[in-house]
Amino acid sequence: MKSTTAAPEPRQLTAKGQATRARILEHAAALIYAEGVHATNNDKLRRAAGVSGSQINHYFPTKESLVLAVIEWQAERVLGLHRGEQFDGFESLEGFRKWAAFYIGYERAYHEGCSLGSLASEIIKTDLDVHDELAAAFAQWREIFRDALLRLQRQGRLSNEADAEKLAGLLLAAFQGGMLLAQVARGISPLRDALETALDYIETFATPRPRSANR
Repeated sequence: MKSTTAAPEPRQLTAKGQATRARILEHAAALIYAEGVHATNNDKLRRAAGVSGSQINHYFPTKESLVLAVIEWQAERVLGLHRGEQFDGFESLEGFRKWAAFYIGYERAYHEGCSLGSLASEIIKTDLDVHDELAAAFAQWREIFRDALLRLQRQGRLSNEADAEKLAGLLLAAFQGGMLLAQVARGISPLRDALETALDYIETFATPRPRSANR
């Protein structure tokens, strides 16, 4: 059951309060990644973030409210990257290749893993009532891929036979599974193979580009 004690909304805070809250979240996310949800407590968080126990309790009165905020914080970072222009807004299949290359080329990818995926693996071990919020974060990630694939279909650049929903799920599963196996193997090959195979399959639905009318 969710606590009736609500944490203050970020938009209600002063600039200083927002900065303090963000610092607590950043260190909470790092602690959860390194030590797990159960081992992350106020005492460790207080020392890591350089804040008082009363400050932590003010911004996050319950463990659940802290974990919920960490989910939102991590999701905003991951989804913000995918919604930006780094991968050309996924306006072409080449944008998906750039996305794969970004993670394959990140030298610490197999050490650090996916921040949101690692968080999920910790949270699903707990009985905290935050699973819906976590599922929603991954759903939004999948929707970014799905919407991009649907745009390509509307533009006639991807066959209507392609199931955008399933292909989006394939990309996310290839990324999460490949990242986990890369961590186990301590090498990037599993992630590279998973993403390249998924993208090769998606490209089988690509339609031929029309010849220029001037030719």
